Amino acid sequence: MLRMCRNKRNSLAGRTRHAVRALAIPLALLPGVVLADEIELPSGKAVTFHDVIWGEPGPAGLTVRFRFLDPDLAATIDELDFDGMEADTAFLCETYALERITEMGPQPQQIIVSIADREVPFGEPAPEAAQIFEAYAFDGETCTWEGF
Repeated sequence: MLRMCRNKRNSLAGRTRHAVRALAIPLALLPGVVLADEIELPSGKAVTFHDVIWGEPGPAGLTVRFRFLDPDLAATIDELDFDGMEADTAFLCETYALERITEMGPQPQQIIVSIADREVPFGEPAPEAAQIFEAYAFDGETCTWEGF
């Protein structure tokens, strides 16, 4: 199930805030990544890449989080139904995240795709921010939707 929240507190936020910041990998360092480009979604909306967080455990084990920005997300949440929003996050998982997961090293068991209307520090509450999250199992080749 797609999670939409305005104030989501991560129970590990206080203990891992500094460690997680160190693990946020600037994808601009990877070949072929242009951060300023808009990514057109199946819904007709567009997002920009914000960051990726590796090494922070999730409920399924090793999890990688791809975070995107859409300044109009609050309006999008009001306009799109669940299927439209899930199609957008699935598209980001299949066409953006999978291309950027290396075959070397430990492979994640889960990919989380999130979209926010502003930059939000990972694990910190942001009641003023509109955000959506979706989780996908990763089998080495595809994204398979996992309801939270």
